[in-house]
Amino acid sequence: MPLPPTVLDVYEARRRLAGRLPKTPLLPSPWLSSIAGGSVFLKIESVNLTNSFKIRGALNAALRMSESIASQTPTIVTASAGNHGRALALATEELGLKCVVFTPASAPDAKKNAIRRHGAILHSDCEDYDVAERQAREFAEQDGAVYISPYNDPDVIAGAGTVGLEIIEVMADLEVVVIPLGGGGLASGMGLAIKAAAPGATIVGVEVEASTPFTLSLEAGRITEVTPRPSLADGLVGNLEPDSMTFPLVKQVVDYVVTVSEDDLTRAMRGLATEERLIVEGAGAAAVASILAGKASAAGRRVVAMVTGGNVDLPKWLNTVS
Repeated sequence: MPLPPTVLDVYEARRRLAGRLPKTPLLPSPWLSSIAGGSVFLKIESVNLTNSFKIRGALNAALRMSESIASQTPTIVTASAGNHGRALALATEELGLKCVVFTPASAPDAKKNAIRRHGAILHSDCEDYDVAERQAREFAEQDGAVYISPYNDPDVIAGAGTVGLEIIEVMADLEVVVIPLGGGGLASGMGLAIKAAAPGATIVGVEVEASTPFTLSLEAGRITEVTPRPSLADGLVGNLEPDSMTFPLVKQVVDYVVTVSEDDLTRAMRGLATEERLIVEGAGAAAVASILAGKASAAGRRVVAMVTGGNVDLPKWLNTVS
């Protein structure tokens, strides 16, 4: 089992990704600020390459892999709700590596089509994310492929953390950062970066009521299995790997975790569309949902809410925001 990343790994990831990815916007939201009674800013990762933050970790991991394999060209395999798979497919396409992605059958077509478009082999008939993860690991063992977890991987976590460095560079006086929690890779990486530079900042993790592995695991003091239900936030649904390094990292850097309902997500997606003119998927709207629901305390504080992705099937998005 590899060692978890440190803040130095996040800075190394930034060096590795320099010139390959654009810096994403950090914009004030008068709409959210007026509702929350604070100064709320949106870090808009939904306009990054592959339309989500996942490209940061996927590309960092693929680059690290390409640096170490020399003349060998092993197949890379992953499990994904869609965004990590799309990001890894693009990264491996650019680097000339083979990629296999396992997703739930319910993953949005927008994500599955993009994975295929980048030349990856897609297995999209899995019952849910947990099954996809199990089948991807079995494939790696049987075929000698390299498994890259969408969250339980030090290079993926470090790459995701670079978004925290971008925020700190322009807003060193931030007080609260609100981050969606799926497998915990983004919160872990961002937390390492932000806590090192602004130790007084509060980091809030957001889960959906349909899947609360961190809420229950933190209460129990150990990784606890849950029974996920369907959610608009498909990217946040699923269990943690039994040995996931994100559990101790989240425990270290996240100050508290809140949950949001499907109604909260709908309200956030609709508000982001009408007030900010942003197409945002359910998982990408979770941080905003927590502020609208009054779950993440923002009154009188400088707050950054992560908008993490915009890969949603258009009919589903229109049905949600209309």
